[in-house]
Amino acid sequence: MEVYQAEDGMKINPNSVYIIPPNKDMAILHGTLQLLEPTVSRGIRHPIDFFFRSLSEDCKEKAICIILSGTGTEGTLGLKAIKGEGGMVMVQDVTSAAYDGMPASAIATGFADYVLYPEKMPEQLLNYITQPYIKGTHEVAVIKQIAPLQKTFVLIRDRTGHDFSLYKETTINRRIERRMNVHQINELQDYVRYLSENQSEIDILFKELLIGVTSFFRDPKAFEILIKKILPDILKNKTPALPVRVWVSACSTGEEAYSIAMIFKEYLDKIKTDIKVQIFATDVDKDAIETARGGVYPASIAVDVSPERLERFFMKIDDSYRVKKEVREMVTFAIQSLIKDPPFSMLDFVSCRNLLIYLSHVLQKKVLSTLHYSLKKDGILFLGNSETIGEFTDLFSVYDRKWRIYQSKGGSHVLMGDFTRMGQAGLLSKIKEPATSVEISIGEHIEKMLLENYAPSCVIINEKEDILYFHGKTGKYLEPAPGKAGLKIVEMAREGLKHELNITIRKAIAQKKDVIFKDLKVKTNGSFQTVNLI
Repeated sequence: MEVYQAEDGMKINPNSVYIIPPNKDMAILHGTLQLLEPTVSRGIRHPIDFFFRSLSEDCKEKAICIILSGTGTEGTLGLKAIKGEGGMVMVQDVTSAAYDGMPASAIATGFADYVLYPEKMPEQLLNYITQPYIKGTHEVAVIKQIAPLQKTFVLIRDRTGHDFSLYKETTINRRIERRMNVHQINELQDYVRYLSENQSEIDILFKELLIGVTSFFRDPKAFEILIKKILPDILKNKTPALPVRVWVSACSTGEEAYSIAMIFKEYLDKIKTDIKVQIFATDVDKDAIETARGGVYPASIAVDVSPERLERFFMKIDDSYRVKKEVREMVTFAIQSLIKDPPFSMLDFVSCRNLLIYLSHVLQKKVLSTLHYSLKKDGILFLGNSETIGEFTDLFSVYDRKWRIYQSKGGSHVLMGDFTRMGQAGLLSKIKEPATSVEISIGEHIEKMLLENYAPSCVIINEKEDILYFHGKTGKYLEPAPGKAGLKIVEMAREGLKHELNITIRKAIAQKKDVIFKDLKVKTNGSFQTVNLI
């Protein structure tokens, strides 16, 4: 192969090697190399991540990255971007690496398709690029094979509890075919057989279908709008007794949630207030949630986080940064499905970025209905820059069209669909019934409106006293507790209710029967109200 030192504007050719010149950053655009002056000092530059991100955007599912021996964590963020576009990741086995920092960090992401000794890489690489997925000769083949595709969904749902049958067909098609390509399997029915015989492959496919590209302060201009306009609006009517409530749904590994926590912390310090901010961040991927809770990220986040914020909100640990405790304590991470689990309620701000683009129209409608239900009137919805509220103009007004920021109009908070049954819906039932069968009927709408407006307020809790679901207007009886964000029902109970509520829960668990307290005096808005507790 020919070896070249890269030049600005140089067109890439097959069977050629291009070496980045000293003190330059390199990107690729429409098959040509673009050299740029570094924008950060040499000590915190991450040219590999920079190039991998560029490669993912330019080559999409045909991008391939190979991580070899090297110190630090370079390449970790970039390979996530490549996987997010459906590309392939190959990593050197650490036992053969002179410096294992880079390959070890890459393997730890769980996104490596192949972990090999260097001498094994060429053969595997040639096998991969000659498969139909890369050559483009197998396009849309998967989605036409309805029966084996159903079986794929059944196997995933049986093992993980998550139903992908209402995700966009193009997304499902591309990522299943990519896994088939990794194993050099050409027919979907053969891949279904492989799945049924290899449970670990189901886990890998599940994670593959969940992959979303995330980073700290993604779309910085959008965050500027949040800082300058949204945060002042949210906080102007708050008091220390009335915390700000935030939900970051589909939070992945936590970068978005911590970014939002940081800008709130900065603003709260600026206006010198004791107002609390409770941030709930959720995702269906338990591994991603564990990463988020740990708050440890590769040093290459310096590309996205300013030196001032790195100094203020992170601790340097070897080749990584860890989010400081004061920020971690602002965020409660939990495993939750936005699609099938009951949502939060009475929120001031909801971020749901770059999930809707992967969902079918039916599922988008359900998710937007859920997000509206979660927000209080005038609450803010923050979407990805390729997403909109679609037909829900009666539920949301536009706050900033360019950066996809919307404001709830309030009104009837009715959820589409039954959360206890949503996991059973989708293509598995759509094939047998008309597509409209997954839509909620008018009768169900009316039933839910009646329950919302006239049935007694109630909550569902687990054995640890965590609130799982709110029904009706519970604000008269519950309020967020000061301090670390949480949903413990006794801690949230208003004055006059805590003691009896604690007794009621313990008796109900021990005796396994209804427990009733009548004529309790509960303090609400400075006055006492008589209530019955069941």
